[in-house]
Amino acid sequence: MSLRTNMKTLLITPEGLEKLKAELDHLWRVDRPETTQKVTWAASLGDRSENADYHYNKKRLREIDKRILYLRKCIDDLKVVNYSPYQEGKVMFGAWVEIESRWQSGDKGFKNRFRIVGGEELIGAKDYISIDSPMAKALLKKEVGDEAIVKTAAGQFVWRITKIEYKK
Repeated sequence: MSLRTNMKTLLITPEGLEKLKAELDHLWRVDRPETTQKVTWAASLGDRSENADYHYNKKRLREIDKRILYLRKCIDDLKVVNYSPYQEGKVMFGAWVEIESRWQSGDKGFKNRFRIVGGEELIGAKDYISIDSPMAKALLKKEVGDEAIVKTAAGQFVWRITKIEYKK
């Protein structure tokens, strides 16, 4: 049974999976034991009803346990997408894409560069976009020189693909 009830794509790059595994390992081997030790110390002080250290660290321990459970299930549900030569020349999952906007006057507008990844890889990565985003959906399977019309709540935009790269 899938962890998520929404229809997000459960894909991840090999690098993204390694980051999730490293986070899980750190939570399990470092954060959880440290926080457990703090809870034990705070509990040993006696009256827990007004013990801020005890309450804060118990709450933190619950957050850590919740994240550990989520990561374990998430890692099991995700499908790793490795680079394959058939991806070359087309925008597909894992691609680094460089685009520029086109104005109605034909002038070049803004440039942008990002990587198309799964939703679990977005945290802390400002140059990544989700495969489920309107931008990624509009760009998929296109080639350098192609234009993509991206429809968002803010309006409709035209972007031209200037470069596609893959981490091999």
